[in-house]
Amino acid sequence: MKPEFSAAAPLPTQSAGAFGGVTRGLSRGQIASALALLAALLLPLAVHSPAHQNMAILVLMAAQLGVAWNIVGGYAGQVSLGHAAFVGIGAYTSTLMVTLAGVNPWLAMLAGGVLAALLSVIIGWPCFRLKGHYFTMATIAVAEIVQIVFTNWEFAGAAVGLTIPMDKQGWSVLIFADKLPYYYIALGLLTVTLLANYLIERSYLGYYFRAIKDEPDAARSLGVNLALYKQIAFAASSFFAALGGSLYAQKELYIDPASILNTSLSIKMALVSILGGIGTLFGPVVGAAVLTVIDEGSRMLFGGSGRGTDQIIYAVLIIVIAVYYPTGVVGWVRNLVRRRRNRKARGEQV
Repeated sequence: MKPEFSAAAPLPTQSAGAFGGVTRGLSRGQIASALALLAALLLPLAVHSPAHQNMAILVLMAAQLGVAWNIVGGYAGQVSLGHAAFVGIGAYTSTLMVTLAGVNPWLAMLAGGVLAALLSVIIGWPCFRLKGHYFTMATIAVAEIVQIVFTNWEFAGAAVGLTIPMDKQGWSVLIFADKLPYYYIALGLLTVTLLANYLIERSYLGYYFRAIKDEPDAARSLGVNLALYKQIAFAASSFFAALGGSLYAQKELYIDPASILNTSLSIKMALVSILGGIGTLFGPVVGAAVLTVIDEGSRMLFGGSGRGTDQIIYAVLIIVIAVYYPTGVVGWVRNLVRRRRNRKARGEQV
């Protein structure tokens, strides 16, 4: 078992040629990432319609939540379908701190993330004693409990929800009259979350997470504390999910349990990552673009009469991905590129 696990990490005995290939691959990836970020920064110069800008914001926010979920669900392989609880904790914490205590929303956003991470430790301690679908069911149960608590908690607005007043506007209060500032804030938060994923992926944490996902018994035999590293992944994922929830509250200026603590939000966070490519850096971004277009498109085509159409489409996508493209869109594209290179190599040999 040991050779299989140790092969997951680069060893000092690897050849310079192998390191050269990795370096060249990283360089191309970094260039592509920089170009994508530049295109995203310049996009508002070409898109002036508020509706289209709002669509772009929704894509960025969905991508950020998907990237946050990917830490625990993609890298560590712990499928949580209760992540809406952490999104809601972030949204409610920041909103209450802003409206009741007058705390700066930037600080309130960080406070929401920290509180969600602490809550994940409390939840994770008993839940990580469970395995597989039992863990998934436990996270759903926790999210339902959190939703019931906030629905009946008068201090937090109960079922009516909370509203952030528009007394002031500007970057200091994160309230704006137009969509453009929210676009850049969402882009910045997505970039930070992607950077955190990249650092995790390239560090020993990434190797441990993947070992826990693929070969838990081998990882345990080599001394990896499975419960500890699952908890680290859960806390990091919860922290960034809560940041996304705080941004949602600031953008909409209104939250309620039905919108921010709904199980369908947890499912969408997971589906974004699964559709794009679970366990990949940019897979959730691709998945978010596809799902948000489907979501908004179904609303435009069917309106109120088509309520639930997006859920039907989600279900069909899950079936198609599970049967035909288990590696997601990113994995599918990688396979196409690999097959093309193999055909080219065989042609050259002939």
